[in-house]
Amino acid sequence: MSLPANITISAHPCVAAKISQLRSSSSTTRETKLLVHELSLLLATEALGKVLVNKPVGSDVTPLGWGYERVSVGVKGVEAGEGRIVLVPILRSGLAMVEAFEAILPAPVAIHHLGLFREKTTLQPVEYYNNLPTSDRSATPPCDLAVIVDPIIATGGTAEAAVQTLKEWGVKKILVVAILGSEEGIARVANEDGGEGIEILVGAVDKELGGKDGGMIVPGIGDIGDRLFLTIGK
Repeated sequence: MSLPANITISAHPCVAAKISQLRSSSSTTRETKLLVHELSLLLATEALGKVLVNKPVGSDVTPLGWGYERVSVGVKGVEAGEGRIVLVPILRSGLAMVEAFEAILPAPVAIHHLGLFREKTTLQPVEYYNNLPTSDRSATPPCDLAVIVDPIIATGGTAEAAVQTLKEWGVKKILVVAILGSEEGIARVANEDGGEGIEILVGAVDKELGGKDGGMIVPGIGDIGDRLFLTIGK
């Protein structure tokens, strides 16, 4: 399957190795959480490097008294200011990726949670929580970059719904970061609204969807939410 140009699959050897470890059914909850965090650090570094640039923010002095020019980060294509960035974790699994992105970014950013689940029979996304603030869309856009984080993109329905919600909110530039995706799922998200303003980075891609409802990635990493939050069998 030929994937859209706005999709990047990480080529980092450590990403591939850690995803291989994450696939194992023998991984404990503690190990699973650590692997998701470590993978998120690697993917955050790679993904943010594609959409951010350095911008000067004044001068400072080193401990030895030498002056230097300080830099922070801004969003590519945004001329004024540093560029407003928000993180959008998809509940509940996306929460496990937030700390890594906060660690990589040089300054605190707003975090807006979206609660979406996949209805079991139709596999369609259902929104149950949304804390995006209201905004005057005719005025300044709510942010210059929204970063959606979710460990898995299976059918793509949940991530697609998140992108739609953010675009309705007025966001023009969206970065979607996942540890693992299916070919079908990431292509679906990448083509939402013609793909305009959307960039996707995934750690790896599995070709097939399967499982009891046909909505799980094969071989995949299982239900990562259950693995992270010890709700297996619920």
